[in-house]
Amino acid sequence: MKAMLRWLGLLVIALVALQLFFVLRIAAMVAINPESTTFQRSEAWTLLATKGHVPWRQQWVPYADISDHLKRAVIASEDDGFVNHDGVDWNAIEKAWERNAKAEAQASKAQARAPERPVRAPKIRGGSTITQQLAKNLLLSGERTLLRKGQEFVLTLALEQLLSKQRILEIYLNNVEWGEGVFGAEAAAQHYFRKSASRLSTAEAARLAVMLPAPKRFEKTPGSAYLAGRTRTILGRMGGAELP
Repeated sequence: MKAMLRWLGLLVIALVALQLFFVLRIAAMVAINPESTTFQRSEAWTLLATKGHVPWRQQWVPYADISDHLKRAVIASEDDGFVNHDGVDWNAIEKAWERNAKAEAQASKAQARAPERPVRAPKIRGGSTITQQLAKNLLLSGERTLLRKGQEFVLTLALEQLLSKQRILEIYLNNVEWGEGVFGAEAAAQHYFRKSASRLSTAEAARLAVMLPAPKRFEKTPGSAYLAGRTRTILGRMGGAELP
């Protein structure tokens, strides 16, 4: 019994130490720009393993040097309540659960009607905010477990408490993936439009924002009808997007 309590105590100490490490990392980001994220390092290893080299494009630019059009487009596309929530948008999560349940029910009905025909698994939609996406990509692995989701929640709250909304968006826009080996707004603007992130037009910004859920796929299909249609939708929403 004593041995079990000792191991339990050590586990608790290790978990507390891990949280303290994460909090200190986030606190340092008040003044220090992160050199890379866990997601980026994982992608670099993947590129090295598959291509033998790492084609990498990234250049940090200050918040003021990123077009407001891109900021509005990303907020409109990814998290329209960004400036008002505390890191977690419970309404968006509830809507995502409802959409996923409906999609799964429709897939089950289709399979029941035609059991001999394989039915494509429904696309699972999330309700993650910009802060949650940053917490996941910045410090966590890509695995999908309840433990990792719980850690993401803790880090999201830490980001919101220690950093301003403007700083969170600045770090996000400078590190988010926009194609194979393309990270951050400046690299994306140069890669797709041969101009700086500060000079992006509304249409260009909307197009980049729409790519975010699947940038490597959209990079290969620039003429996608979905990409064009979704870009028009985001253009219509950008006027109502509130910036931090």
